[in-house]
Amino acid sequence: MTKMPIKSALLALSLMTGLFPGTASAHFPLMICWFEFEKVACEAGYSDASTAVDYAVNMYDYDDNLIAKAVTDKRSIVEFNKPDTDFYLVFDAGHENPVEVDVVEISAK
Repeated sequence: MTKMPIKSALLALSLMTGLFPGTASAHFPLMICWFEFEKVACEAGYSDASTAVDYAVNMYDYDDNLIAKAVTDKRSIVEFNKPDTDFYLVFDAGHENPVEVDVVEISAK
């Protein structure tokens, strides 16, 4: 059996257990949506409070048909006309878990 120096073992253990959070600061996408008159507005961003400027947000009906597609503005906000059907919105920032917001989760601001 080979022995690992204690410093190397502690460093490896620390990295595996996340004791150095600055070395791998992960963040995940977030999106909140609200109704504004006949519009649906959403603000996209990340859990580390960074913005999501120029990202696509897609609107789908419950049959997964694309209804509309828009891009976030310089404030990370996107707007859609409110459709006459049930829908959900998707912000996929290229991470493993895109954000989905269903119409039943949206209320007036």
